[in-house]
Amino acid sequence: MIALVDYGAGNLHSVHNALRAVGANVSVTADPNVVRAADRIVLPGVGSFKACAKGLRAIPHMVEAMTERVHIGGAPFLGICVGMQLLSDRGLEHGATPGLGWIAGEVRLIEPSDPAIKIPHMGWNDVALLHHAKAHAVIDEGEAYFLHSYHFAAENPSDIAAMTDHGEGLVAAVARDNVLGVQYHPEKSQAYGLGLLERFLEWKP
Repeated sequence: MIALVDYGAGNLHSVHNALRAVGANVSVTADPNVVRAADRIVLPGVGSFKACAKGLRAIPHMVEAMTERVHIGGAPFLGICVGMQLLSDRGLEHGATPGLGWIAGEVRLIEPSDPAIKIPHMGWNDVALLHHAKAHAVIDEGEAYFLHSYHFAAENPSDIAAMTDHGEGLVAAVARDNVLGVQYHPEKSQAYGLGLLERFLEWKP
C-alpha cells in the first residue's frame, strides 16, 4: 500500500489518479498510523515552501511517522515538487522555514543571469541524469513538466541525481538510499512520468 500524504498540497488528486493509472494501491491519508504501516510513501506538493511545511507540521505526529517509516523502516519515499523541496534543511520562500533535513541543502529563488529567462520555470524540459545516478532503478532521462520558481540547492553533489537547464543548471532530482525527490511533476509528464511512477512501485532500494 502506498500512503499518499494529504496535508493540503494542491496536486494531491492528480498524483492520486496517476498512481492509480499505473496500478498502485493508494491510500490518501492524513493519519500517521497509516503512514507507519505503508509499504511506500509519496509526498506531493504545490505552492510555497512555507505553506507546505506549515501544513505538514500541522498534522500531529505526521513528520515523526514519516521519519520512522522511511529512516528506520526503510520504506521507499518519493517527494514531488515542493514535496521534494521539503527534504532540504530549509526553504527561503517568504522567509527561512525549516525543512525535514533529510538531504542537506536549501531551497532558493531561481535567479538566472540572463533577464530574458522567465520565472517561474514552467513547461517541458529535459531531465539529464548525472553519471553516478545512471543506474538508478527509478529515475530515467527524458522530458518532464516543471512548474517552480524556487530550486533545491543541494549541499552534497552525491545527493543530486539529475539536472535540468533553465538559464542555469537546476536540480531536477535528488536521491539518497531509499529517499527520492523530483522537482518535476510526473503526474503531468505523460508517458515519461507514468514510467517513473511504475518504477517507483517496483523499487527495492
